[in-house]
Amino acid sequence: MVPGLARALAGELVRRADEERGLMRQARDRPAGPWPGLLVACRAGNAEALATIVRRYGWPATDRVGAPASTAALMILLHAPDLGLQLGCRDLIARAAADGRCPALHHAYIADHCAVELGLPQYYGTRVDPATLRPYPVRRPGTVDERRRDVGLGPLEEQLRHLSDGVWGLRET
Repeated sequence: MVPGLARALAGELVRRADEERGLMRQARDRPAGPWPGLLVACRAGNAEALATIVRRYGWPATDRVGAPASTAALMILLHAPDLGLQLGCRDLIARAAADGRCPALHHAYIADHCAVELGLPQYYGTRVDPATLRPYPVRRPGTVDERRRDVGLGPLEEQLRHLSDGVWGLRET
């Protein structure tokens, strides 16, 4: 990928993720306004744009577009309304992570997201039920902290403690 194209794609991904974050804040702060509908439309448009990028250039891994844009692509993917896109990208992210072209953490998040959406146990415990603040079912829970450590995550109980304190992970401020 030529550097100018990589910069343009990176800028587009970051811009789209920033726009969604802004709408998420508005929807959270003023749920009676137009924000929830605008957020749904934004996520659909972001998913369509990401699908086009992936079809043309492959997964926007860190080695291609930089860490901020690759993380933005992951956030767009996690909020996409298309499970088929998520499943296809999950496999691309797995290869990129195995090759060292993006963080293994990216694969952990999308792998767990897809597992939960398919009604399967997750591997890393990154998906938490918002009603209970407990993780959705985890495959082999006795070894989850080893898998989490392998991808750069702290212990699951620590994540849950932070979540219950309102300071967990990727929470928007």
